[in-house]
Amino acid sequence: MNRTIVALLCSCVLTACGATAQSKPAIWTTPSTEQVSAVYPEVESLYFDLHRSPELAMHEQETAAKLAQHVKALGYEVTTGVGGTGVVAILKNGTGPTVMLRTDMDALPIEEKTGLPFSSQVVFKSASGTSTPVMHACGHDIHMSSWFGTAKLMASNRDRWHGTLILIGQPAEETGEGAPAMIKDGLLTRFPKPDFALAIHDNANLPVGQVGYTPGYALAAADSVDMTIFGVGGHGGRPQSTVDPIVIAAKTVLALQTIVSRENNPLDPIVITVGTIHGGTKNSIIPDEVKLQITVRTYKPEVRKRVLASIERVAKGEALAAGAPKEPLVKVTPAANAMYNDPELTKRLVARLRSVLGQANVVEVEPVMVFEDFAEFNLAGIPSADFWVGAVNPENFAAAQQSGKPLPQLHSAAWAPDYAPTLRMAIAVETTELLELLGH
Repeated sequence: MNRTIVALLCSCVLTACGATAQSKPAIWTTPSTEQVSAVYPEVESLYFDLHRSPELAMHEQETAAKLAQHVKALGYEVTTGVGGTGVVAILKNGTGPTVMLRTDMDALPIEEKTGLPFSSQVVFKSASGTSTPVMHACGHDIHMSSWFGTAKLMASNRDRWHGTLILIGQPAEETGEGAPAMIKDGLLTRFPKPDFALAIHDNANLPVGQVGYTPGYALAAADSVDMTIFGVGGHGGRPQSTVDPIVIAAKTVLALQTIVSRENNPLDPIVITVGTIHGGTKNSIIPDEVKLQITVRTYKPEVRKRVLASIERVAKGEALAAGAPKEPLVKVTPAANAMYNDPELTKRLVARLRSVLGQANVVEVEPVMVFEDFAEFNLAGIPSADFWVGAVNPENFAAAQQSGKPLPQLHSAAWAPDYAPTLRMAIAVETTELLELLGH
């Protein structure tokens, strides 16, 4: 653990508290360092356990059971199986706001290459018999463990806040299925509807000690486009007797980028990426069809609608120009909606976090084009905010900045957060945010 960061965190937290845990200030704004240290051993133990035993999306049965057992022991009213494997834990503490804190639970189909002593050795075997290595390569184990630490601090300090705290363990964030599944299963009707929804995510581009925020659109909407381009197959030596779908596909791939460069306002970012292209069986045979798989990332709903329509228009136009026997087949599968951090809520939380961590340690960061199904809660009418928690060892971060060598990123087999100070910081951030909304 970096001593500078720990000292900074200790100093900031104690300053914000203005008192030790025993003096019980009238308004509790953040946990003391002693309180975080008291819960940390159990948090770390849970982190090691979760990292060693990851589970894929919608298969988080054991993970969910562990979270449910931990928070039930703290006095939370726990419901399991919401939206598949989702966990809902409620702690009612008098009259006041209702605030939801979400953690995601699923891991990724990646073989771990961190070399950590608690590395995952899990291999998932599907019903069809295929085997897939599994790893927590996105930090959901950090999220779950700090979520539990926050749950314990909130439960043991009920005299410092009032209202209703809802903790959810959400499945299938990586596939975008989890939040919609929980909402469809009555998360917002069977249980008290939150006034606010909060989440954190570890960050591979910020050092431990820094917290990042993005007001407004922060993460992108994602759509998968499966396209089949049809031609007339034949001999590669007699192309004049064919309609070559590979040539049509090549022209289509290039033409799609003109949607980005010539049809779209540069101030409304979009990404169109052709991830796979498959066609043909032999170098001398022109095939009958070619298949493309495309991912599309946007922020604004109107931009999203227009871009998807343009993709279909371009594909049909290229096929028509080449004399294809029929129009391409274009299938759009939405993966996630754009995540929007409520600006007023974000501003309020940033002010509180800066008073605790220091102005320079809470920084605005640029939006990114990855997706996150936490977006569903804002779309359901709940003001929401998701903050980044730096997870890179500060010395490694500084060295990378100086050398220009890229650091391991999320979804990488080599991703290994600087877990001890990251967990402590995540607990401090979550608890501070909850107390800003519940503690007055």
